[in-house]
Amino acid sequence: MKNIIINKILLLSISFFLLVSCSQKKTEEEHEEEQSETEVALTEKQVQTIGIETGSIEMKNLNTIIKANGYTAVPPQNRADVSTLIGGVVKDIFVLEGTYVTKGKTLATLQNLEVSGMQEEYQSAVANIEYLEQEFKRQKTLSEENVNPRKTFQEVKSKLASERAKAQSAKNKLQALHVNPNGSTSLVPIVAPISGYVGKISITKGAFADTGITLFEVVDNSQMHLDLNVFEKDLGKISIGQEVDFILTNQSNKSIKGKIFGINKSFSNESKTVDVHAKINPGNTKDLIPGMYVAANINISNQTVPALPKDAVVKNGDKYFIYIQEDKHEEVSKKEESHKEGEEAHKEIHFKAIEIAIGTTDLGYTEVKLIEEIPSDAKIVVKGAYYLLAQSKGGGEHEH
Repeated sequence: MKNIIINKILLLSISFFLLVSCSQKKTEEEHEEEQSETEVALTEKQVQTIGIETGSIEMKNLNTIIKANGYTAVPPQNRADVSTLIGGVVKDIFVLEGTYVTKGKTLATLQNLEVSGMQEEYQSAVANIEYLEQEFKRQKTLSEENVNPRKTFQEVKSKLASERAKAQSAKNKLQALHVNPNGSTSLVPIVAPISGYVGKISITKGAFADTGITLFEVVDNSQMHLDLNVFEKDLGKISIGQEVDFILTNQSNKSIKGKIFGINKSFSNESKTVDVHAKINPGNTKDLIPGMYVAANINISNQTVPALPKDAVVKNGDKYFIYIQEDKHEEVSKKEESHKEGEEAHKEIHFKAIEIAIGTTDLGYTEVKLIEEIPSDAKIVVKGAYYLLAQSKGGGEHEH
């Protein structure tokens, strides 16, 4: 009986010991796992191979910006859709798409026999006016001397006014068609209303050009500007005169500058954005055409803030981190320790992740806001931080 009790006590003691050991081991593993997410150890050779560089927080003069998308555009007065006031058959076309034309240049001619009739009507009215003016003077004199009835004088006066109105009407029509009233032709010139580049040509020789149809497009790119879509939440920060830096999303990454000159006072569409207009610096409009999509940064303010190169900041989930270098440690590899007893300890460099908040990014630098204090002389990783983040995740994928 005594032996049975002793055996039970021994079994309970062993079970308790095993339970405590497992619990301690689990706690140690959890601690090591938590520590591995914030600390990374590399050998000096790895650091050199990867090219990790360290630096310190600098005070930088950065712009606070608002990002906006939009497209290039020209003012309505710098764009013309050329049509005709009278239909006709296309006789000749004198320009090609992409040709630069000056205001008043003939782009094409239409043939319409009614035009010669208008000229004849005008010239006939002018001839009648000359005769009626003489008759008007004669009847006026006779009327004043009571030789002829006053009624005759009034009839001549009325005919003169009618012919003058008829002549002026015919002249106005011909001038609107850019046709000489005193000539004799059936051709109607289609002229450029502004100087600029010919866009799409929508007619061909021999085709009938009807009224109200666009025959040519002419665009003057010298007054090119941006139409940017700004969200309602950012509208209060926008003001006239602010500088804008933008790039063409489908072209090179060359930065082009402009300045805000107008802000719409109504929403432009269902997305609750407002059109903000920015004039492009004249020297940069040469290779631009209307309708190019752009990504723009509107510079709101300029301030001096603590900053690091943007490659020093990494994102893990929804948090941002930087890495600082800790003191060097000497450790002996435990693997195959029995075979390496005489081998020197290899040096390791430890890096620790520090959570931060970020501000504006400009000129290759990102504003950093420390959540916890770090030593004033801390060595901050400014190159290679993405590699450290990947190592802390076991070499898996990481976010840029």
